[in-house]
Amino acid sequence: MTALAALPSWQALSAHYARIKDAHLRSLFADDPGRAERFSAEGAGLFLDYSKNRLTDETLRLLLALAAERGVAERRDAMFAGETINTTERRAVLHVALRAPRGTRIEVDGTDVVPEVHKVLDAMADFANRLRSGASTGHTGKRIRNVINIGIGGSFLGPEMAYRALRPFSDRSMTFRFVANVDGADLTEATQDLDAAETLFIVASKTFTTLETMTNAAAAREWLVRKLGTDAAVAKHFAAVSTNIGSATEFGITPANIFGFWDWVGGRYSMDSAIGLSTMIAVGPDHFRAMLGGFHAMDEHFRRAPAASNLPMLLGLLTIWYDNFFGAQTIGIMPYAAHLARFPAYLQQLQMESNGKHVGFDGGVVDYQTGPIIWGEPGTDGQHSFYQLLHQGTKLVPCDMIGFCQPLSPLTDQHDLLMANLFAQAEALGFGKTAEELKAEGSPDFQTPFRVTEGNRPTNMILADRLDPASLGSLVALYEHSVFTQGAIWAIDSFDQWGVELGKVLASHIIPELDRDVQPTLSHDSSTNALINRYRRMRR
Repeated sequence: MTALAALPSWQALSAHYARIKDAHLRSLFADDPGRAERFSAEGAGLFLDYSKNRLTDETLRLLLALAAERGVAERRDAMFAGETINTTERRAVLHVALRAPRGTRIEVDGTDVVPEVHKVLDAMADFANRLRSGASTGHTGKRIRNVINIGIGGSFLGPEMAYRALRPFSDRSMTFRFVANVDGADLTEATQDLDAAETLFIVASKTFTTLETMTNAAAAREWLVRKLGTDAAVAKHFAAVSTNIGSATEFGITPANIFGFWDWVGGRYSMDSAIGLSTMIAVGPDHFRAMLGGFHAMDEHFRRAPAASNLPMLLGLLTIWYDNFFGAQTIGIMPYAAHLARFPAYLQQLQMESNGKHVGFDGGVVDYQTGPIIWGEPGTDGQHSFYQLLHQGTKLVPCDMIGFCQPLSPLTDQHDLLMANLFAQAEALGFGKTAEELKAEGSPDFQTPFRVTEGNRPTNMILADRLDPASLGSLVALYEHSVFTQGAIWAIDSFDQWGVELGKVLASHIIPELDRDVQPTLSHDSSTNALINRYRRMRR
């Protein structure tokens, strides 16, 4: 593949950047009254205003040329066709099949996978309906009222984020908790006030060997058996999301309560698979399928919309623009919705595990920046925390700002206040306030320099009608395909995660060194050796 810097479109963008890098949004808007209308697009229930970005028509034309020259559309089509685009693991990448309607045909190695997807969805729906109705009870005959999802990474972040986002649509008579951290405090707190006879654990691990998940699952099993007095209770109080039916059955889980998925589903792309079982139990099968409908609507938009009005492509290209030309290190995710409190954390894994790579398709080290750091908090919380740096700091931090026009709370006046803050912050970040404007407003001379905000801080505004299952699905798929676009341009495999493996391997060597009765012979670096020895002394 041609080196990125050698592409004509990349060279043209570099020259263009040199010409406009100091252009201010004040001037761009003053010179172009139709800018807001022209630099906006919508699809799958979402509206994107990207006019408050440091770009012109020429910038957009060149970014679209880059996408064409790098083959983004062709790689997208290869993904939807089930081709093996995850080359380092030799797998197809077909999370889009998880939300394909019945009757759609998507093949992997000549086999249509959509019927199997719906077979699992139907089994999940039957399980969820029986729990929600009380038809399926625990070992003592009591109704299940508590669900604890045990997972880590995508099998934790997705379900937790979705539950919090869709809590207004959930069964309020049930309690849902999520355990991931191997720190025993996580599970202890999750079970502290629960009746074991009313509690179901969902163990989410594709291989049923994930260290943190299986450690917590074993502790949960011990808690349940101790509380209910028999191993036989496990069958009524545990479900599994796994491909390892043998190990799950050996654990004590009945095969009917084991829900599978496939190696063409990456963990961070799995919240709409059986990994979402806790979500389906919380909101019900109908709402879960509405969420899948939102995912699919964005899939179709990404697949069919022209590049110039394709929301995921536009977001991905803007990330390239700031990451590789302006040198921005981070992107802020600012949802103005309390229910999306965990959305930035979810996107951290989606973006940073996917595109935090330094090796390209050809195995060579890339000579450009990839994978921005993702962070953020809900508005208006962040305004009284880190927005100071966004407005007056020395770092360029592009931000995605997300809002919903219809409130889910009956406190509608407060929703107007929330949205006023959303629009005001984007305006302030974009245009700031000059010393002259401050003086005209009566600012004291000694104070004026400290009150100046330069503006020219870029934002994307993403709006939907309301936060519901469909819009959540669309929103997640928007970012999935934005990440895909970035990876295609950087020529990196966005679907492997080899970087997380080294720490796991090293931990497996250290674990027996911590609990051995006799002093082990250590062969780590001097710092790690000293830390292990200090821990052993203090632990005992």
